Amino acid sequence: MERKCTNHPFMVFMQTSRAIQERIREDMTRNHLTITEFSVLEVLFHKGKQTIQQIGKSILISSGSMTYIIDKLEQKSLLKRHACPKDRRVIHAALTEDGMELMKKIMPEHEEFVDYTFDSLNSDELETLVRLLKKVRERV
Repeated sequence: MERKCTNHPFMVFMQTSRAIQERIREDMTRNHLTITEFSVLEVLFHKGKQTIQQIGKSILISSGSMTYIIDKLEQKSLLKRHACPKDRRVIHAALTEDGMELMKKIMPEHEEFVDYTFDSLNSDELETLVRLLKKVRERV
């Protein structure tokens, strides 16, 4: 039986993903952040105070790794932990003033990069890309 699909779509997807991540990694290195640290800060910047579990779900990071990243960001004074008054087991994280200032500096350039990256596609192509990526994700 002939194979239905070659490895080509997977390879192109992985190469594209790697290229985007490498560019973001370069940008974040200039700001003394890892991609994962930036991802945590980005969630807090857009959504405000979140539980550590909510952040982990948003960026697909395990709770053990989240604790390490939160520790690093707290050491850099970019976020602060807050105990939930109703449930002591729940810990919230929120940007500090320094964290907010850094994200206000970083986000315009990051958003410009994202816009530039996807600007080569028209709105129908973007919708198709999102729909197809979600379809592939559901299979995983």
